[in-house]
Amino acid sequence: MLELRARLAEVTDLRNVKQLLEWDHQTMMPPDGSSTRAESVGTLERITHELFISDETGRLLEQAAEDLDGAAADSDDARIVEVTRRRWEKARRVPVELAAEISRAAALGHDAWVEARRRSDFASFAPCLERNFELARRYVDCFDSYESAYDVLLDDYEPDMQTTEVGSLFAELRSELVPLIATLREHSDRVDNSCLHGSFAIDRQRRLVADVLEVMGFDRRSWRMDDTVHPFAVSLGAGDTRITTRWDESYFASGLYGAMHECGHGLYEHGIADELRRTPLGHGESLGLHESQSRMWENMVGRSRQFCQVLAPRVAGAFATTIDPDALYRAVNLVKPSLIRVEADEATYGLHVVLRFELEQDLIEGRLKVADLPQAWNAKVKEYLGIDVPDDAHGVLQDVHWSGMAIGYFPTYALGNLIAGQLWERAHNDVPDLDERLREAVRFLPQAKAVGRLPRGSV
Repeated sequence: MLELRARLAEVTDLRNVKQLLEWDHQTMMPPDGSSTRAESVGTLERITHELFISDETGRLLEQAAEDLDGAAADSDDARIVEVTRRRWEKARRVPVELAAEISRAAALGHDAWVEARRRSDFASFAPCLERNFELARRYVDCFDSYESAYDVLLDDYEPDMQTTEVGSLFAELRSELVPLIATLREHSDRVDNSCLHGSFAIDRQRRLVADVLEVMGFDRRSWRMDDTVHPFAVSLGAGDTRITTRWDESYFASGLYGAMHECGHGLYEHGIADELRRTPLGHGESLGLHESQSRMWENMVGRSRQFCQVLAPRVAGAFATTIDPDALYRAVNLVKPSLIRVEADEATYGLHVVLRFELEQDLIEGRLKVADLPQAWNAKVKEYLGIDVPDDAHGVLQDVHWSGMAIGYFPTYALGNLIAGQLWERAHNDVPDLDERLREAVRFLPQAKAVGRLPRGSV
């Protein structure tokens, strides 16, 4: 078992180095470094893939399984063997050069997407998207034990979950949400959310977000936050958690709740036991469960009445204004169809995910051409949310995932949303006075600090 752990530690170290390069790519790297960075991550992926899928890894797996000698199925060692075997058996079906090419394409696709989104020009991004889905289909062709092509991709993010299961769940979700949202939309004008809109200096937003994240558990000694085009979080091991967000000078809730969402991911990774670091159990296995933690912090906690009571004075202090906690609570919980998924309210959020799930299947299974994607996207937004898409930047180009080969990822957002709701309900059942405890916990936190300028990346 010790030999297997040593090899898996090397694999994890290489994966962390690759993630560090990808983090730098999306936060710090000069734009002209794209092609060089693509080659670097491709090389790292080739080396890592070769090491992991080797016969020697298989031999160590067999030896470790024998060494367990009746150990409990839920012991750390037993779970390491089980998870490693599952990943090894899947990964060894993928040719080394294909794995490397997917990583290279993801790096090149990201920069093409950033520029296309900036100019709201889908046509310029289409060739990269064609290439990415072609590679995804080649990846799918490596497997013959799945019921559908999309199952192969979904399994990478939600192990053993089938497309039919997600499709059935999402059909039920859609049937409930569409009429509910239509009804709530008729009353949305009764909620005044003007307190979220205005002119908010970015440096003051940084200070507000730093203050709120500190309340959540952000530790400057082992965390950092940076700017990016599309928010994400990454853990590079014990003591190195990195999150990102983006800013809107006219809508402070975008950067704030984006940061809270990513901080939720960071807290989940930060809480992993030290003895599991540098093993396959050192990161979340289910992305749906991972997303449940970010959605819980962002919504169940962040938009709760109790949290708004401590958030309101911080907002007022940051922007030298006044804001009523109840008004803030109503504003951040307004249900109203909107264009951008990451800024959508809890009710409409699920429909944003459902439409992406459906489009991904059509693209990977050949029922939809990339050239026709914007039209199909806009039609589904109109059908599900009842709004028109003004341009590609607010439509098909808003998400980073397809540019980075994260195809099959989207369903986990809605699964996480549902899991978060279930966990929150169970927490209230187990701790009936949870709301009061939350109110007491935040009541004695320090109030907003004097606003000052923070340099980029210092949070």
